[in-house]
Amino acid sequence: MSLSITERIQSYLPELLKLLQESVDMDSPSRSKEQNDLMADWYAQQFTHITGGTVERISHPTAGDRLLCHVGSGPKQILLLGHYDTVWPLGEAKRRPFRIENGKAYGPGVYDMKAGLLQAMFAIKVLQDMGRLPEDKQVCMLFNSDEEIGSPTSRELIEDVARQSAAVFVLEPPMEPNGALKTSRKGSGRYKLTVKGISAHAGVNPQMGVSAIEELAFQIQRLHEWTDYSLGTTVNVGLVQGGIGSNVVAEHAEAEIDVRVATIEEARRLEAQFAALKANHPDAELMAIGCMTRPPMERTASIASLYELARELAYTEFAIALEETATGGVSDGNFTAAAGTPTLDGLGARGDHAHSPLEYVQIDEIPFRTALLARLIENC
Repeated sequence: MSLSITERIQSYLPELLKLLQESVDMDSPSRSKEQNDLMADWYAQQFTHITGGTVERISHPTAGDRLLCHVGSGPKQILLLGHYDTVWPLGEAKRRPFRIENGKAYGPGVYDMKAGLLQAMFAIKVLQDMGRLPEDKQVCMLFNSDEEIGSPTSRELIEDVARQSAAVFVLEPPMEPNGALKTSRKGSGRYKLTVKGISAHAGVNPQMGVSAIEELAFQIQRLHEWTDYSLGTTVNVGLVQGGIGSNVVAEHAEAEIDVRVATIEEARRLEAQFAALKANHPDAELMAIGCMTRPPMERTASIASLYELARELAYTEFAIALEETATGGVSDGNFTAAAGTPTLDGLGARGDHAHSPLEYVQIDEIPFRTALLARLIENC
């Protein structure tokens, strides 16, 4: 009797967990090119070993090298998108190595997102082993090296590959507590507001000064008023500094600002508002620099269709009710969706506590999540 797709993936699990331990026990902080290039070496080797596919290494002078991998030669390209960089510094893997306890795998980057990368490779493998990799398709898997810092050197590559693809499956973790797929994400922006005032002695002649801190306080109130929860727009001043002493009218002050928006239209409106900021005090000067760093991933009809396919496959084949959700967090899926390619996010490993020493992956969920991705590749 032939094995089902989940049973076959279950048979791969010892190998997958062994490779997961190897990958988690290798540091890969976003800004360490040397270490990330070693990580790229490892993933290139594993992709070739697991799938027999081809690996194109795209080098970069300062960021870790990217990997563009292919299996199949059909005209319809399906993109599997993930990143191998993590938020953790060099030495974290030695301090907190991979371990398994009570059915959960722990370690730096295990959840975000080294387990998801391996699930994707084994999803390709199971289709190959079962003779179900469609002849009309080519599976492309892109390993990014700087997603955790906004993909500054990878965005153009991601968008170019997405435009050549019929669909994109993003290997970020799903939304917990129910493992929902992500069909929309807010866009994000970063701004810095600098205020120049006029310094003066706070006791002798304060009237001769213009407080940059007072002006910034006024502007902070204005900025926070731009938040509109009904539109999904949030503006948060998260870091403020200025002045040189309590007895000096501050000549300089600045703030760092996070912006989240649900639509491209709203992103453009906020960009215009930042450009139009004016000082309240006639002798204060303002300078706002920054931009929207990631466009929103809006839930389009084509994204909804991908989710409906996933929901139907999960229910009819695996008896699992698969939900969808929106999130304020961002991923490389923001770029692919804004490039016009149908994108489904959250197809990685289930677990919890991303960017925390508590992060883990639920091992018993790996076969289903891997099988679901395989069936999506087969049927989309």
